Amino acid sequence: MRTKAEQAFSETFETVAAKLPGGPEVADARKTAIGTFAGLGLPHRRIEEWKYTDLRSSLKQALAPAIGDATAVSAKEIDAALEALAEVDAHRIVFVNGAYRAELSASTGVRGLEVAPLGQALRKAGAPVSLHATPVPGQESVIALNTAFVTDGAVLHVAKDAKIDKPLLLVFARAGREARLLTTRNLVSIGNGARATVIEAHVVLPGAADGQANAISEVKAGAGADVTHIKLTLDGISSSHLAGWVAELATDSTYRAFQLTAGTGLVRNHLLATFKGEGAKLDISGCFLGRGPEHIDTTLVVDHAVPGCESRELFKGVLADRARGIFQGRVIVRPGAQKSDGKQMAQALMLSEEAEFDSKPELEIYADDVVCGHGSTAAEIDEGLLFYLRSRGIPLGEARAMLIESFVREALEKIEDERLREALSAIAVRRLAGLSDAKDGRS
Repeated sequence: MRTKAEQAFSETFETVAAKLPGGPEVADARKTAIGTFAGLGLPHRRIEEWKYTDLRSSLKQALAPAIGDATAVSAKEIDAALEALAEVDAHRIVFVNGAYRAELSASTGVRGLEVAPLGQALRKAGAPVSLHATPVPGQESVIALNTAFVTDGAVLHVAKDAKIDKPLLLVFARAGREARLLTTRNLVSIGNGARATVIEAHVVLPGAADGQANAISEVKAGAGADVTHIKLTLDGISSSHLAGWVAELATDSTYRAFQLTAGTGLVRNHLLATFKGEGAKLDISGCFLGRGPEHIDTTLVVDHAVPGCESRELFKGVLADRARGIFQGRVIVRPGAQKSDGKQMAQALMLSEEAEFDSKPELEIYADDVVCGHGSTAAEIDEGLLFYLRSRGIPLGEARAMLIESFVREALEKIEDERLREALSAIAVRRLAGLSDAKDGRS
């Protein structure tokens, strides 16, 4: 038996398929994907990877997809939604309701950088990019929906040995008073020896209706490449946001990733990173800040498929009211992947007795010469530290805020670029102030 939402997704596809970008090959890929979804349905708690986030129960309806939306949006509104991130000097590519907006973007004339909207690329005869359902265990259903309904996104290629001086800021803005499904995909290729920073910002403009989002990013880091990948999710307190990152690391490449999630009703961030070449390094970190009934799920899989690679994962969560945070971290060391070095930690600060943190760190090791470890903790604010600060004349609210901020600071310090670190810290601190007040009933 299928739920109303599951049936509606399939029925909606039949009505909008002809309007989606792409030629015959793309259309065939979409039809195959919606067929896959029809067979699988939405993920539910009986699927191990989704035991804490039951989409079959959570998604009560399937919203109509936004296709060719032309809602009027100004650069000033985009800046306001980006908050401190708007002050970072970056090459900006803007999508509003899942559609590229050239008048709000600025990324021309950068040597070694090729940028194209996915929607335009799919419309070209003999499309230069393929649209397929990336095989990710446990994510098949969500990826199939993305493949079926994707309207746009960014196709980025950084040439061999190119050093892009400014970050590439991909803005995905939700606007307008009609609730819609936004489906986007980014294809990022960083050439051998190249260096680049890619930022994704998923934001909602004032007055916009809440909705649903399905966003996937595929990242390929060439040999010796240095990639920084950052994501900000502020997608609406009653919105659902399903996201996936699929990263492949070639020999001696470095991939640094950071995610800040807040102000979104239901979030599922799935990250799959696979080492394809020896000597590669991975550092993934993030902060999730929840309040009210917000539900934030971070599911991470790191695949040490070859020898001599290093991975580090650190996630910090602050949960107030009835918020629920989930961290599922799985590190796989394949047979023959000797000299693998993997460390993982997830920590949550609980500001309410009703808040919940579910953590499931896993190690699957099939090699004998490795250094791997993981840990997870959940705790309340240390009353001893709070007393110490108050005894120095610091008011209760300010003392609580200081301790909460210091808790997440370790993850934020993972961002090496000072400008980005300060911008994301400012966004986090603004939300942390609200979380600090939540326990006292002042918000």
